[in-house]
Amino acid sequence: MTDLTSSPAAPAEPVHWVLTLSCPDRAGIVHAVAGLLAEHGGNITESQQFGDPETHLFFMRVQVEAAVAREELTEALTALAAQFSMTWHLDVVGRPVRTLVLVSTAAHCLHDLLFRQRSEDLPIDVVGVAGNHRDLEPLAEFYGKTFHHIPVTKDTKADAEARLLALVEELDVELVVLARYMQILSDDLCRKLEGRIINIHHSFLPSFKGAKPYHQAHSRGVKLIGATSHYVTGDLDEGPIIEQDVERVDHSRSTDAMVALGQDVERRVLARAVRWHAEHRVLLNGHRTVIFR
Repeated sequence: MTDLTSSPAAPAEPVHWVLTLSCPDRAGIVHAVAGLLAEHGGNITESQQFGDPETHLFFMRVQVEAAVAREELTEALTALAAQFSMTWHLDVVGRPVRTLVLVSTAAHCLHDLLFRQRSEDLPIDVVGVAGNHRDLEPLAEFYGKTFHHIPVTKDTKADAEARLLALVEELDVELVVLARYMQILSDDLCRKLEGRIINIHHSFLPSFKGAKPYHQAHSRGVKLIGATSHYVTGDLDEGPIIEQDVERVDHSRSTDAMVALGQDVERRVLARAVRWHAEHRVLLNGHRTVIFR
């Protein structure tokens, strides 16, 4: 159970809540959830559910309007969760998620995220940008975001990660986005921020790892290039996948053209993954994800 936001003790007007949950699959879950919300004056505006026949787990996302105090709704959900061995999360629909963006030198993903936030198209609040180089500091400042320079070397990696964790705590960060951040995070850091770090990878995993992936793709004559956004785990580039997309290419595409096309795919895929996470549409199902679009 997670309870990150605040709301009036007794709202005069209905609040638009979003509830997500998962639990062992059994009869009566939807009826119980809908009944609880109805008992508290809730009007369900959106509801999606999925029962996984392989893991025997049930997943649900509900949006509901209700003039009920958070404390009252939380108490009722806590009792229901005990009955169904349920993990759940309650938030206000559209609340911007406090986000820290990590960068190195590539600007396209950072620029896209900050532009989407400024245009009120993406429900995140970028509370800071941190980079192991200073190249993107002017871009962060252009958008009014504080830039934190955290250099990383082989000898300072542990100290750098300690600074990063301190920054997450200090800024009350809920989500960390690796916007082409070219550093491998330690297993310890990944565990501490499990389910809260999203990465963008320049291909369908695990193709063309390392430096200059589009040059590698061009030299191999690929016909499809793509991008994958996933949660970060201790296994490099093998975390639960949130979104993927591709573009067709042929022999006429130069390396530069493929780089430009690939960066565009990366922007789109990362933005979708961040949006779905911020809107509480992504639920973890072991090494996979359930996406309620």
